[in-house]
Amino acid sequence: MSRIGKKPIDIPKGVDIKIEDANVKVKGPKGETASKCPTGIKVSVNEGKILVERSSEEKTVRALHGLTRSLIANMVSGVSAGYQRVLEITGTGYRAQVQGNKLLLALGYSHPVEFILPSGIKAAVDQKQTQITLTGIDKQQMGQIAADLRALRSPDVYKGKGVRYAGERLKLKAGKAGKK
Repeated sequence: MSRIGKKPIDIPKGVDIKIEDANVKVKGPKGETASKCPTGIKVSVNEGKILVERSSEEKTVRALHGLTRSLIANMVSGVSAGYQRVLEITGTGYRAQVQGNKLLLALGYSHPVEFILPSGIKAAVDQKQTQITLTGIDKQQMGQIAADLRALRSPDVYKGKGVRYAGERLKLKAGKAGKK
């Protein structure tokens, strides 16, 4: 049996759960989100905890048991605490600005790059304009937006210039001369 799927999910204060057929709706102080459960998976609420159970021992149902539990746990923590992802911009003249729901990025190209943020994701830029902080309630969407921003100018392997995740360590190459 799935070790992750068996774990109950604690419901924090201020979070409401509604389960209708195969739909799970989670509402909290940061917002609300919904998800559809796959067939063969049953979600129930007992004594302030969410339980995820499977109906059969088929391979596909077993595979989706832990996944569904993790997705619901991410929804609960997203609406209660939210998620945050920090990106760093490294390079001379590389910077970012926020204008409404747009990020304007100067990444060494001949033109500024406009990146439109989807609804539910907010961005903030620090004073030096080299650190972007993304916040939202959907963990998957947050990771995808951060990956898309990083892909606009992924870090160079020789100088390290580009957009990287905060705390990401790069192994830089020596270059042409083969510096020793």
